[in-house]
Amino acid sequence: MIGEDPLDLDGQVAFVTGAGQGAGRGIAHALARHNAGGVAVNDFVAERAEIVAAEIRELGVPAVGVQADVGDHASVAAAMKTAAEALGPATLLVNNAGNAGPRADMGFSPPFWEADPGEWDKFMRTNLYGVMNCCHLALPAMVEAGRGRVVTIVSDSGRVGEARLSAYSAAKAGAAALMRSLAKETGRYGITCNAVSLSTLEPPMSPEELEGLYANERVKAQLSRYTLRRFGKPDDVAGMVLFLCSDAAAWITGQTYPVNGGYSFSQ
Repeated sequence: MIGEDPLDLDGQVAFVTGAGQGAGRGIAHALARHNAGGVAVNDFVAERAEIVAAEIRELGVPAVGVQADVGDHASVAAAMKTAAEALGPATLLVNNAGNAGPRADMGFSPPFWEADPGEWDKFMRTNLYGVMNCCHLALPAMVEAGRGRVVTIVSDSGRVGEARLSAYSAAKAGAAALMRSLAKETGRYGITCNAVSLSTLEPPMSPEELEGLYANERVKAQLSRYTLRRFGKPDDVAGMVLFLCSDAAAWITGQTYPVNGGYSFSQ
């Protein structure tokens, strides 16, 4: 019928990590607007999670904020239990939590051979082990339901490499490889597993602050590497995630999709 939503999520419940701000918040809103039956908003900061959950409830969609550090298996297990009790089991999992973990700034590392090995864990814990924890705990409900979508946000650092971000790049590449492996394990159960590879997103700033950011000569030089001459926005990410969660992508699995403004083209 003309007018039907090709990205309708058929009332499925979603669990979105790192959704208290930025791209995660945009993803949670997009899923809610396209007939998710409920959205569990995860964040390390409970207040951020609850604010976004309240925004989604204002849209008329059930939502709950669940605090958890994705790098802690027990913490994720408790959050998913709370979410399932409130909304039902999730058959949509979006692994968005990333960067350098809940307490660490991203920053650039020294050359790899000069880096402190103790610094590697902050990247691995959230970007790789966090994804493993969430998938390990979410997949049983999807297998039981005979349907499911897993979408993991990775990075062009992991897809094409980035100097002085070696540990981060390795963790993101590992998360993308995990999606390919899980795609092979879960396809027989009607579950797809894909990754979305990002480059730099705009920081959360006012329009005036963003204008100043883009006027900065160093930022202009950085933007020259982007074919579209701007950083990404949450909606840029949310659109691809929504597509991969929908039946429009029912025959797509084990893939990594660059959403990067033309930062890189290599496969």
